[in-house]
Amino acid sequence: MNAAHCCRAADPNSNRVNATFTRLRRSGDSAGWIVPIATLFLMPKCPMCIAAYVAIISGVGVSMAAAAYLRSGILLACAVWLLWLAARCVAARRRA
Repeated sequence: MNAAHCCRAADPNSNRVNATFTRLRRSGDSAGWIVPIATLFLMPKCPMCIAAYVAIISGVGVSMAAAAYLRSGILLACAVWLLWLAARCVAARRRA
């Protein structure tokens, strides 16, 4: 006898809780796609602009070489993040 199935059907709030978790999960999944895409879209092309943004935000100046490496690192991190999200999406569709 499966008591968990019986108890879940008796709880009137179980559907509402499941719907809330589903909505939150979808929102989190959407944010997971939006953040790297927006970062790639808004990333400045020149290292001098990145150095200026770092100086404005943190108050610490960085060299042009460091800004170039920072830009490359951010672009690489966003690309890896998007590839990971795409792989997770493909794996989820294969399971379904």
